[in-house]
Amino acid sequence: MPIPEYVADLREHVGTRLLWLPGTSAYVLRQVDGRQQVLLVRRSDNGLWTPVTGICDPGEEPDVTAEREVLEETCVQVEVERLLAVSSLIPMEYPNGDRCQYLDHAFRCRWVAGEPRVGDEESSDVRWFDVTDLPPLLPRFERQLAMALADDGPVLFGKAQRVR
Repeated sequence: MPIPEYVADLREHVGTRLLWLPGTSAYVLRQVDGRQQVLLVRRSDNGLWTPVTGICDPGEEPDVTAEREVLEETCVQVEVERLLAVSSLIPMEYPNGDRCQYLDHAFRCRWVAGEPRVGDEESSDVRWFDVTDLPPLLPRFERQLAMALADDGPVLFGKAQRVR
């Protein structure tokens, strides 16, 4: 995965120390022949299917990040409909020793245009899945997808997202 330039600049000063970074998860939905579908990507680094995720650029609003990341990674244009959850993820360490912890902003997004294709090196595959026939997802993604599929549930913050 490429490191954003501003994170690479920070790493020159802080080394591999833990960085606190804002990020997003985008649950892109559409209806096809009465079936609800979600757009997922297969990550190049670990092979897992996930919603599109990404890091906010400095000063960028999280909803803008979600729309930008979906376009960059899948070549699909979306519109953010609503915030689903804000949660602090567990710290992680990358193979190079860099440590990060993300403040994730999960959004429900509506498909606007475009057919999915791999847009960058972060993913090896991208496709629509019927919500009744999903590949295995991490529990966090399962919970947030369920929230995205609910018409207008509450936005969850902090402790409500602690169950992993």
